[in-house]
Amino acid sequence: MSKKSYNKSKKNSGFRVFLKVVLVLLIILLIFFAAITAIAYSKLSKINYVQLDNIQMNEGVAEKLKGYRNIAIFGVDARANTYSNTRSDCIIIASINQDNNKIRLTSIYRDTYVYIEGHGYDKITHAYAYGGPELAINTINKNLDLNITEFVAVNFDAVMDIIDNIGGVSIEIDSDELGYLNKYIGDINNEMGKNSAKVSGTGEHNLLGVQALAYSRIRYTSGGDFKRAERMREVLNATFSKAKTLSIGKLNNMADILLPKVYTNISSTEILSLLPSIYQYSMDTGDGWPYDKKSYNNGVYYAAPVTLESNVKQLHEKLFGNNGYEVSDTVKKYSEEIVRKTGYSK
Repeated sequence: MSKKSYNKSKKNSGFRVFLKVVLVLLIILLIFFAAITAIAYSKLSKINYVQLDNIQMNEGVAEKLKGYRNIAIFGVDARANTYSNTRSDCIIIASINQDNNKIRLTSIYRDTYVYIEGHGYDKITHAYAYGGPELAINTINKNLDLNITEFVAVNFDAVMDIIDNIGGVSIEIDSDELGYLNKYIGDINNEMGKNSAKVSGTGEHNLLGVQALAYSRIRYTSGGDFKRAERMREVLNATFSKAKTLSIGKLNNMADILLPKVYTNISSTEILSLLPSIYQYSMDTGDGWPYDKKSYNNGVYYAAPVTLESNVKQLHEKLFGNNGYEVSDTVKKYSEEIVRKTGYSK
């Protein structure tokens, strides 16, 4: 599959990305809760399970990341129930500290310039399209020195109904956001045949599905698309926290709708083993990565990490507390080549 096929922009992709991401985090929660019902296995059997046989990571990384379970979350740009030949418009790493059960979310910007095995230097979003979840995971592991072996992917775009079901999420709206928020509420109402009310003013509001969706689309304030990724994580955190307060019956009904939309390599047995600590989990909104980046245009726009090596070092220090982290030889090699191609060394 050629790179050119994946360089076309897609109308309204931002709100689809948000929907997919929120769904994935809810799915993780719902999977856990489904395990405490008498029909756990019948529910879990609805998940689309896939086995991955060739997960790769850089030498020495597994030892350095002991105690952290990293799961890749992909929101894929697809329709129906297809999970191949499609980009991962959203990439989030859910890092679970197994000592304290804290989950930290890190967004990887979709246009990040990285090395994809067999395809050269390209946007990280294309890795999923070229080789599905296996190549996408390997690309993340090799470029970021991570130890990911598990993933969850969805292509479902009705998460606003889920947010309505949980009674909305509490979000603080500032003056720069209000105008864009209400514009997008109107756009979504027109696009999807909804009739959601606009938000009356700044301050804290309980946003229902269309409103929360509109909030996640805002990208023209300071910070642009990177700020939008932050808003997505904010809504994710609020949704996850709210879902944890719902009754088992409510979550059980939601699971029936959501679980058939899941594509993952996490087995039913493994999901059930997570049950004892589910109520102890807490979530942090996290960051977007790479932290330091510059626009690079080589006929196609990329977000070039400046440098890959320093960004990976900073990731491990912030996310895992590995102060003075030394990146692998593989990351050094990729970093040097990105500097050579872009000319960005600082």
